[in-house]
Amino acid sequence: MTEVSNMILVLGGTGKTGVRVASRLSGLGLPVRTAARHGGDVRFDWDDPATHRNAVEGADRVYLIPPVMRTRFVPQVSAFLNLAEAAGVRQVTYLSAYGIDFAPPEVALRAVELDLMGPSSLTHSIVRPAWFMQNFSETFLMPVDDAIVVPTENGGEAFVDAEDIAAVVAATLADPEGHAGAEYAPTGPDILTVSEAADIIGGVTGRPVRHVDIDRSSWVEGVIASGVPVEYGEMLQMLTETIASGRGSRPNDDIEKVTGAPPTSFTDFARRTAAAWAGDQAP
Repeated sequence: MTEVSNMILVLGGTGKTGVRVASRLSGLGLPVRTAARHGGDVRFDWDDPATHRNAVEGADRVYLIPPVMRTRFVPQVSAFLNLAEAAGVRQVTYLSAYGIDFAPPEVALRAVELDLMGPSSLTHSIVRPAWFMQNFSETFLMPVDDAIVVPTENGGEAFVDAEDIAAVVAATLADPEGHAGAEYAPTGPDILTVSEAADIIGGVTGRPVRHVDIDRSSWVEGVIASGVPVEYGEMLQMLTETIASGRGSRPNDDIEKVTGAPPTSFTDFARRTAAAWAGDQAP
């Protein structure tokens, strides 16, 4: 068996949560290796298995982020987990999604959860966050011409700060034994509609930010036309419909239970992030 250290491999190490997880672990004095297609300590590409062995070599803990913007990836992730186990990894913290524990086993995110729960020498922690607050400042919920266009109607969601997600993930990786088998669902402290979130953003920017609801099929067609894969367009349709129907995430105490600190409110996030909404935003 390969000799291992206490190195922590952070997949998606340049992404929303990965970069924050790596920073927190480094702040704790733990050795971290970031892996990404571009900009990480090592190159990692889910579609290039030749990059996987080098990434996992010498690591004993892994932050596992599955391929993004895809819904079919179980064989790739399963093969990676087998490789990681053989290489000496002993703990995996997996970023899933809120409510996936109720999904059918053929749904990829759930299938990976079940794989981790199966017979293995690996211990695991599963993190299922609500929608990220950073979606409003970094990705598809960013205001364009002071409008947030998304088909969520008047449904609410307990949007969660990616910093809080990273704090939970870092805790599980810093103390694997203390979180072995744990399942956490990080959420924000309040249920907000997109209209209410837009009002908060407007309040910190001094601009009339508003939510524009739209026909869901038309919206999905638009995001696919902008370059989102068709299969992920189907996922976005399901996610927005979940919120619109009133089945969005609901606040819980998981963040405070794990970190000892309360979750960040959307107002505090907006104040901290106001510079992201300065001027007109490009799509």
